[in-house]
Amino acid sequence: MSTRKRIKPSRRPLARFPRKAASAALALSLIASALPLQASAGDTWPFTGDSAQGLNQPSVHGYTSGHILDWTPERDRDAELLRSRVPLQPRIAPFAATQADPTISSDVHMMNVAGDYGNAFIENAPYTNKFAQYHFNFWQYTDYYSYWHGTATAYTPPEYYDELAQKDWQQKWFEFGMLNIPNPTYTDAAHKNGVLSLAGIFFSNNDRGQQTYKQMIVKDANGNFPVAEKLIEMAEYFGYDGYFVNQEEIGPNVAVADIPDYQEFVKTLKASGLYIQWYDSLNTDNGSNTFARTFRGNNIKFLHDSEDGQQVSDSFFFDYGMGKSQIDAAASFLNNWNAQYGTDYSLFENGYAGLEAGRDRFKNVQGSALNAKLDAEGNMRTSLATLGADFVHAGLDEDMNQGWPSRKRNENGFQWMTDIRERLWWSGPNLDPANTAVTAQNAAADVYADTRYWPGVASVIAERSVVGGDTFYTNFNTGHGLDYYVNGKVSNDEEWSNMSLQDILPSWQWWQETSGSKLDVAFDYGRQYETGTRFDHPLIGAYEGGSSLALRGSLDAETFLRLYKTDLSVASASELSVTYNKTVKSDDSLMSVGLIFADAPDDVVKVTVPDSGGKTQGWKTTSVDLGAYAGREIAAFGLVFEPGATPIADYRMNIGELQISNKTQAAPSAPTGLAIEAVYPESGEMLVNWNLDDNYDEVQLYNVYVNDTFVGGKYDETFYIKNFPSQSGVVKVAAVGPDGTESAKAEVPFNLNTAPEQLKATAAANGGLTVKWTVPRSVKGDTTVNVRSVNWTTTPQPIDETLTVPHGQTTAVFANMPVNGDEYIVTVSKNGLTPVSISGTFADTIAEPYAEDWSWSGNTLNLPMPNSRDWRYLYVYEDGKLRSFPTTYNVGDRDRIIRGRTTKASLNFTSTAAKVEVVLEDYSGNKSEPVVLKGE
Repeated sequence: MSTRKRIKPSRRPLARFPRKAASAALALSLIASALPLQASAGDTWPFTGDSAQGLNQPSVHGYTSGHILDWTPERDRDAELLRSRVPLQPRIAPFAATQADPTISSDVHMMNVAGDYGNAFIENAPYTNKFAQYHFNFWQYTDYYSYWHGTATAYTPPEYYDELAQKDWQQKWFEFGMLNIPNPTYTDAAHKNGVLSLAGIFFSNNDRGQQTYKQMIVKDANGNFPVAEKLIEMAEYFGYDGYFVNQEEIGPNVAVADIPDYQEFVKTLKASGLYIQWYDSLNTDNGSNTFARTFRGNNIKFLHDSEDGQQVSDSFFFDYGMGKSQIDAAASFLNNWNAQYGTDYSLFENGYAGLEAGRDRFKNVQGSALNAKLDAEGNMRTSLATLGADFVHAGLDEDMNQGWPSRKRNENGFQWMTDIRERLWWSGPNLDPANTAVTAQNAAADVYADTRYWPGVASVIAERSVVGGDTFYTNFNTGHGLDYYVNGKVSNDEEWSNMSLQDILPSWQWWQETSGSKLDVAFDYGRQYETGTRFDHPLIGAYEGGSSLALRGSLDAETFLRLYKTDLSVASASELSVTYNKTVKSDDSLMSVGLIFADAPDDVVKVTVPDSGGKTQGWKTTSVDLGAYAGREIAAFGLVFEPGATPIADYRMNIGELQISNKTQAAPSAPTGLAIEAVYPESGEMLVNWNLDDNYDEVQLYNVYVNDTFVGGKYDETFYIKNFPSQSGVVKVAAVGPDGTESAKAEVPFNLNTAPEQLKATAAANGGLTVKWTVPRSVKGDTTVNVRSVNWTTTPQPIDETLTVPHGQTTAVFANMPVNGDEYIVTVSKNGLTPVSISGTFADTIAEPYAEDWSWSGNTLNLPMPNSRDWRYLYVYEDGKLRSFPTTYNVGDRDRIIRGRTTKASLNFTSTAAKVEVVLEDYSGNKSEPVVLKGE
């Protein structure tokens, strides 16, 4: 651990969020009347302590159709910090000869519908100071990564993430959006690996409250779909590639009359170039929520429209019961359809047979479900889709039979289990993609898994790779760490998670070829990391990032560890460098780089790393010349370890970096335009900006430092720093090239020791905003105070006002500010000193009246869901008495419509009352003026 002094900001809970509490009496009544159910151990909860959400930390949130219709980046909370800018990277051509199983066809694709990190439902930060989160490490088997779970909509007050909500996922009394956009750092990692990142659209009977597909497929006067147009715009802005559409509503079902419009809506998305996968859950003959588990006449409309000949979606995700008879039927149906309409649909391009990973896990039923999708030779007959493969992390407590409030998966000491469980799921029961045979006895009880039934995804999906061209490097950085290392030294001793920093990880985890004992192989996170019994060896940490590659054990025969599937061109100037650390005594062992060339895939060419048997004094980098192989293509490579004259009982080697380069790659230029956008001294946060170089071939990452402490990185033009490590110094940003070389650093100074401090802003109910601060006496001159609203809602335009306060005064009072609970940022500047900011919300004294297009059809009222950002309850008075409405998950009627929990059927009801009026209540408890819908 380093001994640098850390600034520990005082974290005032819930600042920046609208401080809006629901009625305590109602909350108690909801809790008292709720039916307590067994907690889902795979649920997510707010992080606590130092890992708690920062006051100004960006967070992914959900969207209703109304939010989407009204969407602009300027009015969407944290939008500029939730973008992925990494372009989708091309994958190299399939080459069966270097696959772990050469018999697997590359035509079989993989859709992975799962969660991200470990807090995907709420407060889902792109990057944060929390190590114990889920970091997906197996992009090589995945073609599409999507989401299904939903995320709480913006401005949901954090107090609603209470103990009741945490104990039982059916007792979350707040709203999840029907749209779940990807976490941008997961999109970064997906794109680096050639994987398409898809947002999730999900309508169900319970999970989305009042939300229904009808709000999404509404047409304008010109017959266009405004929500679809906004979804296209959002995908472009946020940088993701398409949508996984899951339509599971019942009570009422999808109206048959709406299906043509629904088709056209999906076509609009696909026509824009987005990838669309449709979950096969809709019977188009009657609108019911039905799983055909095959292609047939009552679902084909969402793949192909025979009326106009257009393709509707790109593919189907078939429900989990798809087996031999359903696959036979689907193949026959598509053959006939193709013959009739001249199409060329196939079960590999357009049909994905599903597995319920999160439910069935490593059980016998999972293995049987996979076997039902295989032919006689053990090959997939369709492409494959899984739901919930992140159970390897999210389901750990449940598999350990731990109930609420157990959170073992959020504890650092249990992450080794997540690592093993994930490799069991993807690489197979022997943790070796070249040996996926199930075992007679369970060998994974120590990680609450089972090796007797599930052969691993690697048994049916061929590994893919993006490692092409002539340049490649990796630090084996999985995207999180207990420390961050730079050049083999700890630069920052805070734990962290950031998938944008994840390297291209090994194609095989782990494929060893040896006649002797296999080495233990693992990612090394340093001495603090608990390794369990599977890797009971000393750790040393990383060379660059959070992890290195560690090999330990008995080296008693030549061992080839295959690492990367590639298509790398070798030139006369090409070289390969290995940065390694051998921590035990010198011996006569030898490490070589094992190259497999495309023109001789059965041969391993060993390129010796000189003196690699000697004990190193820390990290050592050795370069080897590849010029002798100029003109050839490296189809795969790894490392070869040889023991020398006698076996080595305790062999220890860490690999910190592998780099292949032709030495023509110039270091990128230093970033331009670096500026500090905001410093929040009260919470220890900072936001910095620079100009993005959009040539990804030259710049692939930006590293951000405060002084010489690494604080994060991303390929973007802005970065949020959760805990700046010094009161003064220099913010530095370096561009990183494709070979890992950093540019010179751009720099911008700051000094909070002389800046205004003790900022406080108080909003009053009369529209006043009082700002106070202190300054050192030695600093002369006027003070400038600016207030600007962000993500404004009901005001016609955002607030942006500045006052100049004479020297000696430390108070500024703004008048006529909003009183609707909008967010603001106040910035105080004095005489060229570092400007400082504080965020908060204006007073909230008003609730906007209900303003949707309600209508009557006889005695039936159509009551559209409020689209306001700030509403909690909608009261319906019939002749002065409150009407009650059913709630989702059948927990009883309530005397109001509750945002996110009243059923969508409540939006249409019959009333014979002489007078009907409605009142909205917001999160602060303000009630609107009544709107009369019937009578005087």
